[in-house]
Amino acid sequence: MSRSKGIWKSPGRFAAVLCAAALCTMQAGNASELDASGNAAGNRWVATWSSAPIAPGPTTIDALFGNDHSRSFDNQTIRHIVHVSVGGRRVRVRFSNEFGIQPLRIGAAQVAKRRLDASIYPATNRRLTFSGQTSIMVPPGAAALSDAVDFDVAGASDLAVSVYLPTPTEPATFHELTLQQSYVTGPGNFASATDLPGATATQSTFYLTVVEVLPSESINTLVVLGDSIAQGGGATLNANQTWPDLLSMRLNPYPPRPRLSVINQGVGCGRLLFDVCGPGGAARFDRDVLAVTGVTQVIVALGLNDIMIPSTLPLFGLPEFAAETVSAADIIVGLQQLTQRARARGLKIFAATITPNGSSTVPGVFTPEGEATRQAVNRWIRTSGVFDGIADFDAVVRDPANPARLLPAYDADGVHLTDAGYRAMANAINLSMFF
Repeated sequence: MSRSKGIWKSPGRFAAVLCAAALCTMQAGNASELDASGNAAGNRWVATWSSAPIAPGPTTIDALFGNDHSRSFDNQTIRHIVHVSVGGRRVRVRFSNEFGIQPLRIGAAQVAKRRLDASIYPATNRRLTFSGQTSIMVPPGAAALSDAVDFDVAGASDLAVSVYLPTPTEPATFHELTLQQSYVTGPGNFASATDLPGATATQSTFYLTVVEVLPSESINTLVVLGDSIAQGGGATLNANQTWPDLLSMRLNPYPPRPRLSVINQGVGCGRLLFDVCGPGGAARFDRDVLAVTGVTQVIVALGLNDIMIPSTLPLFGLPEFAAETVSAADIIVGLQQLTQRARARGLKIFAATITPNGSSTVPGVFTPEGEATRQAVNRWIRTSGVFDGIADFDAVVRDPANPARLLPAYDADGVHLTDAGYRAMANAINLSMFF
């Protein structure tokens, strides 16, 4: 049985651990881009929002425990609500059929400024085309990049990206769970509709993986490669309180000009070395970091699930995960490999220390052996000098009275954090290391 497709939560106490509020692009390395007419468009494109895709199917952990979030569509519209990092004067989006085995037909797509819930400001609604066509067939394993449209996107704002799927699809390439609700309609093309009364809310994204903008200023992109803590598990829904969101707000205050786009490539339950909630960090590094438009820097915030999953899942009827137990040396080599791959492409790379999990009551999540591994990896991150900088999240959120546990005010479930905890993490990052 393949386990490379996802893991996120299971019933009861297990959900508190791995329940996290769970994107491929071409790198834009040139100083300028060309518009549809071949004229210089100014500064380079940057990714401003992303949703790392995973494969659907019965081997996701949600499906194994009877809570499968994957789905198919037939003559339906999906309106994705996306909270962008930085703004720009033009916008384009990417849809992915990466894990499909059949062609995907996109019948229509629109982008607009979101008003409230599923409603939009109609004056901002723009039709998206693909090589000049209003619809496109996306081959299995491929992606479709829309043509750019003029659109005054504000930083830290919400866009609505709507896509109409006119024909039956297979289970969609998707991102399992986010901290932002999107909407799925009943039968019909509602991509240009002002509102979607009766639409069903979902915390998943389907096919949409990237939103890119063309800023008025030359800025770069910082990628966060993380797990459910990067995704914001435990934070308030629809409130943009993940630590990457809050870091973006610090880096790009309004009204001064933006300085650095921050995109969140976190995958709930994601590991560094093994697949389990989609591809592991080492396996998806090319797609989710190196190929991101405008990327110049990456923060790697992985390792906790490499420690927890092999000691937890066997206690929930999945004994095969015990063979994937890793040592501190294994994690360290994995991080060193990402560092070499990033530097080979001219990227700065930063590492985050692994946060505590000692207050979890879920069997197997915290073990003395796992804690020793976490501490050893954190010591190496702090002292090795391998990285261009570090984010010492462990030091920020641990309980001084018991460093194996989260500070009570930051503790959502023993592993994930509260809004206050994520704010403390974002505020502790030294912004000067990015410049």
